[in-house]
Amino acid sequence: MTATQSPTRGEVDDLDRLRHPDEAKAIVLRHARPLEPELVPLAEAGWRVLSEDVTATEDHPPFRAATMDGYAVVAADSSPWREVIGVQTAGNMLDAEVTDGYAVRITTGAPVPRGADAVVKVENTEPSEDHVIIHQEAVASGENIRQIGSDVRQGELLLPAGTVLGPAEVGLLAGLGLTPLPVRRRPRVSVLSTGDELVEPGQPVQPGQIRDSNRFSLVTALQTTGAEIVWSGKAPDERRALETLIRDRIADSDVLITTGGVSMGELDLVKAILDEIATVHFRRIFMKPGKPLNFATADDTLIFGLPGNPVSALVGFEVFVRPALATRAGRREINQPRVPVMLAQSTPPTDRIEYQRAVVRVGGDGKLSGRSTGSQASSRLASLVGANALLIIHPRETAYEAGEIVDALLLGPPLGSITPDRAVGRARVRRQPRPFHMRFRVDE
Repeated sequence: MTATQSPTRGEVDDLDRLRHPDEAKAIVLRHARPLEPELVPLAEAGWRVLSEDVTATEDHPPFRAATMDGYAVVAADSSPWREVIGVQTAGNMLDAEVTDGYAVRITTGAPVPRGADAVVKVENTEPSEDHVIIHQEAVASGENIRQIGSDVRQGELLLPAGTVLGPAEVGLLAGLGLTPLPVRRRPRVSVLSTGDELVEPGQPVQPGQIRDSNRFSLVTALQTTGAEIVWSGKAPDERRALETLIRDRIADSDVLITTGGVSMGELDLVKAILDEIATVHFRRIFMKPGKPLNFATADDTLIFGLPGNPVSALVGFEVFVRPALATRAGRREINQPRVPVMLAQSTPPTDRIEYQRAVVRVGGDGKLSGRSTGSQASSRLASLVGANALLIIHPRETAYEAGEIVDALLLGPPLGSITPDRAVGRARVRRQPRPFHMRFRVDE
């Protein structure tokens, strides 16, 4: 269905068809085109995404460098006694040439002087006033020297387009003097909560009111994506004002996220407004939580109408919005890791694909196990507190037993296993090193 057109009966039926999450995600990604490139200074490039391949413009290191403090010598010289003819430090070049019987005192990172082809580390020497005695039987040519271009060769591909510029990447580019850098523009995102029942967290709650939690949890989730949050706020359930606000946000955003107002009720205004001003692609997903989820486009803006229940909104964000934002930002890796895990407990059967909030751990045998965080009610935001995964439970008539294998969508790194600590009589947690958030990929 397209904007300004009334949907036919068949189109309405298709929009309201319960779509498999994989089908819905594929539709989203078809419309999530990478944003245009721009040049930014190196100092502002952290966590941005390269828009084109970057190649080395020079060798690195550009000179032979000592990897140890010691003495630069001729390796083939068999004499243990060498006259010291100078000191070579980092940041300058000594005007001297090393030949048989001579040596130059050298510091780590300093350029190796002419004629020398090895560095004997200081621990293997006995220095005196004007000479040094080498206490090393054999010295190999090239020993303790980092050769020209040993790290990076001129013309070598350093980083491909789509790379996220973390600390190592930025440091590598800085070392080669590359600035400014070609990156994708950050997605501009607006977040809109709907509902007259919503009040701000700092305000008192009257009968029938609740505090707005969705907007704050979604903004926090967005902060991990590298997106630019250009607006967030609440709108009343008044048709004209809401439509005006949505139009304004579409015009100013690459992605618009709304919560609430997308179900089947008469006051679900977001759903009705999107039918009129945008191209709606689907409205319901064969999943829980998060069955009523609208996805639409207006020109090049992606619009996600997430459910009002807090857990439904965040699960919808992880399954659909996060990979869409990664695509818009131009990332090569857009998918959260999806891995097989063993159920640590039984779970009842489900009639839809269920995304259960869980904690995944690595056992002593290296295998992953997942345990539910408790009640899975879509209104219970506490079920996501501490969760590092969504267990994907497929429909069937019989319960899942502990020990069965299911897929899990990882929201963070697995925790270490819990083992008894007999010394203190309580559990001890062995934690695995924590990688950068979502920097690795397992395709769904």
